Amino acid sequence: MPKAFTPKVVTANALIEGDVIYLTESGSWSRSHADARLFTEEGPATAALSAAELQSSEIVGAYLADAEASPKGPKPTHFREAFRATGPSNYPHGKQVENV
Repeated sequence: MPKAFTPKVVTANALIEGDVIYLTESGSWSRSHADARLFTEEGPATAALSAAELQSSEIVGAYLADAEASPKGPKPTHFREAFRATGPSNYPHGKQVENV
């Protein structure tokens, strides 16, 4: 029996900077997980991923990541994605300072 679809966001890395980025409702890319479009149906999520993969001059490594709705926008549900959303953890800087 196929596994039920769970909400997802499209994520990748910016080709030049390497930053973690998320596909937004408008089809642009954001460095904030909270700005990501949350897909609740498999068809639109797969179509958005396929379109993202064609942007090889801007992004690399696009995939669908599990997320859940929250009052401040989509929230990661897996440790790996939470870690990617906050950035390196050797000391508070960048996204970590913004999310404190």
